[in-house]
Amino acid sequence: MNRDTRLSDVLHVLLHLGQVEEPVTSEVLARSMGTNPAVFRRTMAGLRKAGHVQSGKGHGGGWQLARPLRQISLLAVYEALGRPNLFAIGNRSDHPDCLVERNVNAAMADTMARAEALFVERFGEVTLDTLAPGKPEPLSVHCRKTV
Repeated sequence: MNRDTRLSDVLHVLLHLGQVEEPVTSEVLARSMGTNPAVFRRTMAGLRKAGHVQSGKGHGGGWQLARPLRQISLLAVYEALGRPNLFAIGNRSDHPDCLVERNVNAAMADTMARAEALFVERFGEVTLDTLAPGKPEPLSVHCRKTV
């Protein structure tokens, strides 16, 4: 099963942006995420719309934080990405008249709702500044060197 790593990838990028003063290009940030610049820009669009980042075009352009890391929670980033699915577990719906299926689905739905509520609560409590390393980590550690 493929995992959706957008949240982890974007958090990583935001923490790196929190360590620099100057804008960083889509090309550099996309390379650090292991994707291409167009995909990177689409991924970051929700964060720009939410006011977490800003971007500029042309010479000297690139991505920057629009607010300090202490003002951005994990929940805010999760929401800016469109609240990606947390769980890959789904309910059967082949026989909606089956009492067993209904009972199983109800129990699973309740458990998933509780787990999501806990996730949202915890993510609302954690701001990105608490995840930043004490010493700046250069983006260059992500750039693969060609031989």
